[in-house]
Amino acid sequence: MLETLSLMGMGFIHAMNPLTLVLMIGATALGITIGCLPGLSAAMGVALLLPVTFGMDQATGLIVLGGIYCGAIFGGSISAILIHTPGTPASAATAIEGYELTKKGLAAKALAVACFASFCGGLLSCISLYFFSPFLAKLAMKFKSPEYFWLSIFGLTVIAGVSSKSLLKGFISGILGLLISTIGMDPMEGVERFMMGSTTLYNGVNVTCALIGLFSMSQVLILAEKAIKKRAKAAKFTGSLLLSRSDIKRLAPTITRSWIIGNILGILPGAGATIACFMGYNEARRFSKHKDEFGKGSIDGVAGSEAANNAVTGGSLIPTLTLGIPGESVTAVLMGGLIIHGLQPGPELFSTYAPMTYTFFAGFVLVQFAMLGVGLVGCRMFAQVSRLSDSILIPAIFLLCVVGSFAIHNNFVEVIIMFIFGIIGYFVRKFDLNAAAIVLGLILGPIGENGLRRSLYLSDGDPSILFSTPLCWMLILLCVLGTCSPWLMARWEKHVEARAHH
Repeated sequence: MLETLSLMGMGFIHAMNPLTLVLMIGATALGITIGCLPGLSAAMGVALLLPVTFGMDQATGLIVLGGIYCGAIFGGSISAILIHTPGTPASAATAIEGYELTKKGLAAKALAVACFASFCGGLLSCISLYFFSPFLAKLAMKFKSPEYFWLSIFGLTVIAGVSSKSLLKGFISGILGLLISTIGMDPMEGVERFMMGSTTLYNGVNVTCALIGLFSMSQVLILAEKAIKKRAKAAKFTGSLLLSRSDIKRLAPTITRSWIIGNILGILPGAGATIACFMGYNEARRFSKHKDEFGKGSIDGVAGSEAANNAVTGGSLIPTLTLGIPGESVTAVLMGGLIIHGLQPGPELFSTYAPMTYTFFAGFVLVQFAMLGVGLVGCRMFAQVSRLSDSILIPAIFLLCVVGSFAIHNNFVEVIIMFIFGIIGYFVRKFDLNAAAIVLGLILGPIGENGLRRSLYLSDGDPSILFSTPLCWMLILLCVLGTCSPWLMARWEKHVEARAHH
C-alpha cells in the first residue's frame, strides 16, 4: 500500500513538469478543437497526433494522447449545443437539451454545465483507474501462453461483435487485421512472410501508418467525395460561463449517477461513450425533480449526458492497460500508441514500468483540470472553430497524414503504406466494416500467434493444453459472451435511445 501511495505521489511530481503541463494544455485544446468539428472523431485525432509524440518520453507522450482523447469527447458538446450537430457520436444526447437551451438564449449556461459535468465525470473516473487497474494487472500475471491465446481471441470477439452492426462484418474486419499482422519476419522460424522484397516490412506493418491511414486518411477521402457544405452559424452567447452554487448543488446527484454509469460502461469492453451518454441522459430524466423541463431545455439532461460520456474515458483505460483489450476505437488507437512507445499492455506496466504508468495516471487527472480551464476560457473561440469549412479541413488533414507517416522513420515507403491503409479504411467505411477491429487484429495477431505456437511447442502438438487451466475456461466463456453481446447491446441501445427521445 505504501509503495502504491509513493508511486502515486511521484507520478504527480513528474507529471507537473512545466514542459509536460504546457504540452498537456496544448493537446487538450487541440482535442477540443477536433471534437467540436462535426465529422471528425477522437480516434482520428489521436491517430493523427501519434507521430508527434515520438520525440517525447513515454509518460509525456501518453499524457498528450490522453489530453486529445478527453478534449475530443468534451469538444463534441460545443457543436451539439450551439449548432445542433454533435461533433462526436458521444454527444448525441447532449444536443437534445443543449440546443433547446441555446434557442432560449442560455447557450453560455448550457456550455458551462457541459464543461463542469465533463470535468467531474472524467475526474471521478480516475478513481477506478487508480484502484482497479493494479488488481486486474495482478490477475494478468498468472497468464501463460494458452491464456494469452484466448485473451487475444476474446479481444477480437468483443470489438468485432459490439462495434459493428453485423456480427459477420465485425469478424471479417478482425480476420482482415489478423491476416495483415502475419506480414513480416516469422518470429519463431525466421521465415519471410508476404514482405514482397521490402526491408521496411521486416518487423511487420508499422502500426502508426496503419492507424493514420485507417482513421485519418480515410476521413479525408470520405469528406472529399461529398459536396462542400456550409456549416450552420453558431449561436452568439453572452453571460457568465461559471455556475452558481445552487446550480452545482442541483447537478451533483445527476453527475454522481452518470459517473457510476459511465465508469461501469467504460470498463465493459464494447459499451463505449455513445451508449453511456444516452443512459446518463435517460437516468437524469428519470430522477430529475424538474421533469417538465426535458425536451424544452434541461441542464440536468446536459449534465447527465456529458458526465457519463466523459466517465467512460478513465474506465475504458482499465482493460486496455491491464489486459490489452480496448473496448472502443479510441482506446484501440491508444493501445497502438503504447506499443509504438515500446510498451506492451499487461502486468509489466504495473511492475517494470510502474513509475511511467503512475505518471500517466497523474497526468490523466491533470488533463481533466486542463479541460475545465481551456473549455471555460476558450468556449467562444471553439464556437467559431465548429464552423470551419471542409475545404480547409481536407488539405490540412491530408498534409498532417503525409508528414506524420514520413516522420516516423523518414521513409517514403511508410507514406505509401499509409495511403494503402487510407484506401482500405475508405472501403471499410463504405461497406460498414469495423476499422477498430482491423487495428485490434493487427495488434493482437502476434500475441495470439505466439501464444498458440508456444503452447503447442510446449505440449508437443497436443491442443488440450489450450483447455488445461481454469483461467483458460474463464476466457473461453468470455469469448462466447463477447460473440453474443452484439444482439444484447443492440437491444439495450435501442431501448435506451427510445426512452431518451420519448
